[in-house]
Amino acid sequence: MALSMNLFAVNLRFGSFPKTEVAISGKFIARSSTGLRIRAVQENGGSRRLVDIIRIIPQLSRNYFRSTPRRALFGGISLLGGFYVAQTISLSFGALGVNDVIAAVVCVLLTEYVTKFYYSRPKVTFPVALLNNFKMGFTYGLFIDAFKLAS
Repeated sequence: MALSMNLFAVNLRFGSFPKTEVAISGKFIARSSTGLRIRAVQENGGSRRLVDIIRIIPQLSRNYFRSTPRRALFGGISLLGGFYVAQTISLSFGALGVNDVIAAVVCVLLTEYVTKFYYSRPKVTFPVALLNNFKMGFTYGLFIDAFKLAS
């Protein structure tokens, strides 16, 4: 039997925990693992307001990133993204030979600002930790490029 998702939208009710429902051949199967009930239209047939959908995005992202493997995966992606950006900046400004001193100053200032921002927070949230991972990858990429240029 082929499974097809006919309906995937948002139901926002105050005072109750929403559930996820998947429409399979006209019947709804409730899944409470994500804790969100999603519908395209309200029960009375009215359309859903866009602001209601936008308001639940932080809750959806918090629920999505509760899993430790997902946090580790996105932390690694952030680290490698910083490494990639550092290599790209170093390659582009190094190849041109123009404004490389200014690019180095901007890189150092951004790195120091992120360090100050990270260590001045009373509680480190996940997005701030991702920013710090990006900074660590960025710094590592610049060090690796400096070792390549020295040899």
